[in-house]
Amino acid sequence: MRVISWLIRAFIFFTLFAFALNNRQLTTVHWFFGVQWRAPLVIVVLAAFAAGCAVGVLAMLPGAWQRWRLSRRRLPRMATAKVPVPPHATPTGSVLPSEFGTEHPPRVGP
Repeated sequence: MRVISWLIRAFIFFTLFAFALNNRQLTTVHWFFGVQWRAPLVIVVLAAFAAGCAVGVLAMLPGAWQRWRLSRRRLPRMATAKVPVPPHATPTGSVLPSEFGTEHPPRVGP
């Protein structure tokens, strides 16, 4: 399985490397107010991809932070909560009559 994982990684790396070699020509990105940026096309594509990833992560942060806060708030209560013991439970582990009635016999064994 490790060999397949490394083969997939190598394939992705060499595919991206070939893409970079094929897109070395300069391109111009026109910004607002007449500002221009000249860079190789592969750098422009990489910058756009990185900016998209950053925007996606920033868009997920409020929800993740809210879930983290909620889980941190619940954690102390869950650690100190006592589990209710049903009234028919006995400490000796003896078999009690079934709570479902006579049509279902009590469960015996582990």
